[in-house]
Amino acid sequence: MSDKAVLTIGDKSYDLPIMKGSTGPDVVDVRKWYADSDTFTFDPGFTSTASCESKITYIDGDAGVLLHRGYPIDQLAEKSSFLEVCYLLLNGELPNAAEFAKFDNNITYHTMLHAQFDRFFEGFRRDAHPMAVMTGAVGALSAFYADSMNVDDAREREISAHRLIAKMPTIAARAYKYTIGQPFVSPRNDLSYSENFLRMCFSVPAEDWVPNPVLTRAMDRIFILHADHEQNASTSTVRLAGSSGAHPFACIAAGIACLWGPSHGGANQEALEMLEQIGSVENIPAFIEGVKKREYKLMGFGHRVYKNFDPRAKVMQKTCHEVLGQLGINDPLLEVAMELEKIALSDPFFIDRKLYPNIDFYSGITLRAMGFPTNMFTVLFALARTVGWISQWKEMFEDPTRKIGRPRQLYTGATQRDYVPVDKR
Repeated sequence: MSDKAVLTIGDKSYDLPIMKGSTGPDVVDVRKWYADSDTFTFDPGFTSTASCESKITYIDGDAGVLLHRGYPIDQLAEKSSFLEVCYLLLNGELPNAAEFAKFDNNITYHTMLHAQFDRFFEGFRRDAHPMAVMTGAVGALSAFYADSMNVDDAREREISAHRLIAKMPTIAARAYKYTIGQPFVSPRNDLSYSENFLRMCFSVPAEDWVPNPVLTRAMDRIFILHADHEQNASTSTVRLAGSSGAHPFACIAAGIACLWGPSHGGANQEALEMLEQIGSVENIPAFIEGVKKREYKLMGFGHRVYKNFDPRAKVMQKTCHEVLGQLGINDPLLEVAMELEKIALSDPFFIDRKLYPNIDFYSGITLRAMGFPTNMFTVLFALARTVGWISQWKEMFEDPTRKIGRPRQLYTGATQRDYVPVDKR
C-alpha cells in the first residue's frame, strides 16, 4: 500500500488506502469504509470494484491484452498445450519435463468415471439440454468422490482439482452422447487430452475412429483460449460459492449454471445464429443499417471488458480457417463473417463504439464444422473454463484474508411500518 485517497462527505473526510498491483489500475481499499462512515459504495455489476486479489489472469481491455500468469494468450495458444496451461494456471509457473509428465499422467489416469455414475445420466430425459446434464452431473460428483472434499486440506484440494480437469471431458462427452442416443465411449490412456475428448464424442462402435491432428490441435487451442478470463460472472460465482466453504464440485456446478446464460457462455451460439440470419454477403448492408436503427443486434462484436480487439479473436480466426481448410468445407457463413468484420471495422458507427470482433464471432463456425451442435457450444466452454474456475477457487482458499461473500444493497423499499390485520370477513 502507498498513498491514500481522501473522500469527503459533508464536513467529514475519510482516508482510504490505495493498493497497487503489479500492473493495471490502482485500487482504493474500502474494506473499512462502512465501519468508519456508515456508508456503502454503489456499483451494480461490479464494473469498478475489485472483489479479490489474484495472481492468475490479467486483462487490459483498452489495449486488448490477456495474460495468464504473465504469458500472453496468443503465445500460449500457438506454442503451448492445454494441459500445460492447466498446470500453469494451477501452480503459477510452467512445468519442467518431469513435472509435466507427472501432471499429464495424473490427469490421464483420472479421466474414467465411477462405473455407477453412468446410471446417473439415465435420470435425465433424452431431450434434456446438455448444460442441464452437466450442471447435475458435476454436482453429483460429490456423491462419488467424497474423499477429496475437505476444503481446508491442501492435498484434497489438489486431488479435487485434478479430478475435475480430468473427468470434465468424459462428462461432457457423455452429455452429448446421451442426448443423441449413442452409446458412451470410455476414455483411453494412450490419447492426448483433446484427442481423447474428440474420440469420446464422435467415435461409434460400428467403425474405427481415426484421429485428425488438425482438429485435435484446434480443439486444444479452443480449450486454451477459454481456460480463464479473470473475474467474469461465472468465476465470481465460483468464488462466491466457495467463500462459504462449499466443496469444489458444488462450486464448479454453480459456475456451469452461471455460464449457461446467453450473455455469458451462450454468446458464440448467438453469433452463429446471427450469421445464419444474414444468410449471404449481399444481405449485409441491410443488416448493418438495421443494427444502426437498433432493429438487429450485432452479436460477436464488442465485449464487457475489451475496448479493443479481443486478443483471442485473431487466434480463433486462424483456427477457423485451418479447420475449414482441413475438412474441405466451403462454409458461406465464413464469407459472411469476414465481410461483416471488414465492413464493421471500417464503419465510423462501429469504430466510435469500439465494437471489435471477439472470440465468439469465429468460434461458432469452427465448432459447427468440427461436428458439434449449437447446444454443445457452452458445454465446451465449461469444459475449458473448469481449470480457470478451480484455479481461482484454490487461490481463494489459500488467501488468508478470505471472507464469506456478502454484497450490500441500496434499499429503496418501504420503511418500517406497523402490521394491521386485514378483516377477512
